[in-house]
Amino acid sequence: MNKKLIAIDLDGTTLNAQSQISPKTEAILKKAVASGHIVSIATGRPFRISEKFYHQLALNTPMVNFNGALVHVPYTQWAAESETLFSRDIVFEILKQKNDLQLDFVAAENRDTFYVDRLDFGSEYLFDNQKPTNDNLLQNLKSNPTSMLIQTKTELAQTVSDTLKAQFSDYIDVRTWGGPNAILEIVAKGIPKARGVEIIADSMAIDRNDIIAFGDEHNDLEMLDYAGWGVAMKNASPEAKAISNDITSKTNDEDGLADYLEKYLAI
Repeated sequence: MNKKLIAIDLDGTTLNAQSQISPKTEAILKKAVASGHIVSIATGRPFRISEKFYHQLALNTPMVNFNGALVHVPYTQWAAESETLFSRDIVFEILKQKNDLQLDFVAAENRDTFYVDRLDFGSEYLFDNQKPTNDNLLQNLKSNPTSMLIQTKTELAQTVSDTLKAQFSDYIDVRTWGGPNAILEIVAKGIPKARGVEIIADSMAIDRNDIIAFGDEHNDLEMLDYAGWGVAMKNASPEAKAISNDITSKTNDEDGLADYLEKYLAI
């Protein structure tokens, strides 16, 4: 079998409902690496709240953060590194519309830290249980961000997304995060996970046909479509299942990725 680039989403895919990589999934991914394949994390999370999984899997490969807005090799200078920002003015324009859009909070992030418009936003898990301080207030955002997160009610998510796309269509993309809350992520226009995976594959001379990608949500669609073999989780959205080459027989809570990969790679 040719060497494969295995691109893995985290939430709803590699991680279980407790936001953990199970011992079995860890073992199979490490076995894939030991067999000569390349495992790369491709996540909407910033590095600071995906770093622990990078370490757990003992990776030294490039990874995708912020749904493609940051592609890098952690702790290393890498010639192919890519980071795409958008104007901070958009953050404050959206903040002005917070009440009209019925948003619970407005946050902006870069690779080092986050900013949020209120300290009691009630969703600390989004920032890995890091309790925000006054330094994290959105008014302190002085540079262009890599990503934004906004939360609204589930029934309003599509309307909010459509409204923001219409207003800022030349500058940003709006994606749905996996999970129980209506979290929308905003990144620069034309920056999906697939772009990050393509950068990694090109840098390692991996043919597109030798890319296998696992995902479950709207922000994985381009990656699942781009990969030579896209695999949606059993718990994936209907859109992710429709665009994929195959579907796991088990969910992320049942080690579906590990079960599928073990058979696919015959390891």
